[in-house]
Amino acid sequence: MLNIKNREKILIKAKEWFIETIAKNHIKNTEKLVDPAEFNINPFLTVYLANFLTGNSSPESIAKALIYPRVLGTSITTSFGQNMQSFTSNVLDIFGSTASGIDIEFIDQIDGLKKYCQLKAGPNTINKDDVETVAGHFKSVINLAKTNNLRLGFDNMIIGIIYGEEADLNSHYKRITKQYHFPVITGKDFWHRLTGDESFYQDLAKAIDEAVKNSDYSRELEKVVTTLANTDEIRNIK
Repeated sequence: MLNIKNREKILIKAKEWFIETIAKNHIKNTEKLVDPAEFNINPFLTVYLANFLTGNSSPESIAKALIYPRVLGTSITTSFGQNMQSFTSNVLDIFGSTASGIDIEFIDQIDGLKKYCQLKAGPNTINKDDVETVAGHFKSVINLAKTNNLRLGFDNMIIGIIYGEEADLNSHYKRITKQYHFPVITGKDFWHRLTGDESFYQDLAKAIDEAVKNSDYSRELEKVVTTLANTDEIRNIK
């Protein structure tokens, strides 16, 4: 099991990582949305969506209809996934790996096996082309181990997904398990195996919640909405 010092180190670094990497980048990306060129404006849907959201199609409503889906959905989700490498190096540095294609190495606290793990953000974060890439990395590590007289099998190579449920895995993750026989460990189970603490997943979520409780970017968001609404491109939408 993870010792208390390292456990607290992970929780503290997770808080810092979320504020510095996710939250600050989120508002930085939001501030770019004052430019209409940031949007592919659909002339058939924009006015409808503004009315659907606010009951009218004023420039402010149109701006909200454009901005809200971006900042509350695609923008933050993409940022979270793109920053997995910084999560690995900044938060989970005590488990770092030098093997190509492997993010961390650790002793599984449930089955006792050495695990070579590639980290992913969530249960829907790989596509069809990623499957062979992941499998290729794992096979290379196994082959290299053989040349060094080390015995590694499929169960030593895993994908660790930091949040979500096994039932939510997309078809590409399921294919990695079914076709290539590499385990995909998700959410609570992954953190339990990594730390030996069955409640660590919930504690990690609570730590990040505590870190962002006092975060209020509503004024910055409103400023972006107002600036976009006052552009000629938005004011001229009928």
